[in-house]
Amino acid sequence: MDLTLSDAKAAARALRRTLAATDVTISHSRALEIVAVQLGFADWNIASARLPGGPPDFGRAVPVLRVQDEALAREFYVDYLGFGVEWEHRFEPGMPLYLRVRRGQAVLDLSEHHGDGTPGTVVWLPVASVDALHAELSGRPRARLRPGIDRDAPGGPTIELVDPFGNVLRLCEPSG
Repeated sequence: MDLTLSDAKAAARALRRTLAATDVTISHSRALEIVAVQLGFADWNIASARLPGGPPDFGRAVPVLRVQDEALAREFYVDYLGFGVEWEHRFEPGMPLYLRVRRGQAVLDLSEHHGDGTPGTVVWLPVASVDALHAELSGRPRARLRPGIDRDAPGGPTIELVDPFGNVLRLCEPSG
């Protein structure tokens, strides 16, 4: 069972009551801080933001990239980069495609719909190892795509790829 924000607050109240029974008095905010640390958080602010039932927060952003050709999009993102198709949608046969792809934690939406995304968009994607990704991509059968590694890029070593529609993917191994 996962703990909720209400459970953590109840634990803080119980901690105060238990300590008070032994003539030890702490403030409610101190009890909240202690419970947060016991749950593995740095402090109560982080615990209250991350525990279910906490304040509403934003989820992970999903960039929408404009693509104009389904076959080219699948060839680049699925066959070459190794993304898997999570789902796809068309309002009816022959209509533009909206496709969600995922690789690890990276999620991209690819859309043929006019007005979705802007050709030439830049997306920065963190990767665990630029060298391992470079070796993987270099072994794929796309002669015109032979990416290099920019080891002096501002965020860390980066492979920059341009998809067939002019969108730029910066695959970066974050430094620090």
